[in-house]
Amino acid sequence: MSETPILQSKELRLYYGEAEALKGIDMQIQKNEITALIGPSGCGKSTFLKTLDRMNDLIPGVRITGQVLLQGQDIYEKSVDVNELRRRVGMVFQKPNPFPMSIYDNVAYGPRLHGSHGKAELDELVEQSLRGAALWEEVKDRLKKSAMGLSGGQQQRLCIARALAVQPDVLLMDEPTSALDPGSTLRIEDLMAELKEKYTVVIVTHNMQQAGRISDRTAFFLLGELVEYGPTKELFTTPGDKRTEDYITGRFG
Repeated sequence: MSETPILQSKELRLYYGEAEALKGIDMQIQKNEITALIGPSGCGKSTFLKTLDRMNDLIPGVRITGQVLLQGQDIYEKSVDVNELRRRVGMVFQKPNPFPMSIYDNVAYGPRLHGSHGKAELDELVEQSLRGAALWEEVKDRLKKSAMGLSGGQQQRLCIARALAVQPDVLLMDEPTSALDPGSTLRIEDLMAELKEKYTVVIVTHNMQQAGRISDRTAFFLLGELVEYGPTKELFTTPGDKRTEDYITGRFG
């Protein structure tokens, strides 16, 4: 890999008390690509995802060693502003979690927090973000209505729009389609392909077909280890590790 990675973990270890949940993860994530994290439940993939925007800071008893570099800067240094980090590295969760406020206010929430208050500026950001999340045409006539009235798939696209509104560099997605029907899942997969033109996307998925369809690179996690990482087509067709092959072909997991 010639170009400098946008995100990189070096010898990253995470402990819950005495239990080691991530075991020395070394990984490079390239700009404007979709990286999929796969593996059985409890293997460390969501834990790894949350180390990339310091979400694990919120869990008592967690200890982290090693480095996570965002464009060359270690995000775990004491001088790092965590709010600014989470602006640059957005997160979309498994279940849609819109705020109990209007569609407009959901999207404008982040920019207001970071100092954008002018109506014209906010109007433009809201429209851009909803367009970016392929939701604008569906909601442009009801921006002042509650976000709670949207369908599950629309709510998840609203959460993507909310993450885009603060103009991040990276978008983390923790199983963003697992609570959605097949139609909504397909729309979000199509959307991801568009998003990678502007953003770097890292997605945790249980759905092997989804990883195969949408990602450029795939990382296979098992029991807190990064077993294998490489171009998705290679990993799925000629895995280098027997454990990867067993998981992909459904022999375990």
